[in-house]
Amino acid sequence: MGYAELISKLEALPREKQAEVFEFVEFLSARCGTSTDNPLTHTEWTDTEFSELSMSQAMRGMEQETVTYTREDLRERWQ
Repeated sequence: MGYAELISKLEALPREKQAEVFEFVEFLSARCGTSTDNPLTHTEWTDTEFSELSMSQAMRGMEQETVTYTREDLRERWQ
């Protein structure tokens, strides 16, 4: 895939997804030590930092989702 095709696909995405791609590229740049934003930033992430980033990306947008299940949907109940 060339740059032109990559840019075309990126521009076709909604703004929210474009921002997610940008954050992921920043993450990869930081991990590889190629980030140009701040040359003093560290390149090694702790397990905690990586875990927090992963969870924040996985949970992104879920705050706005409506709950579609109730207690009756549970198979087991802990007492």
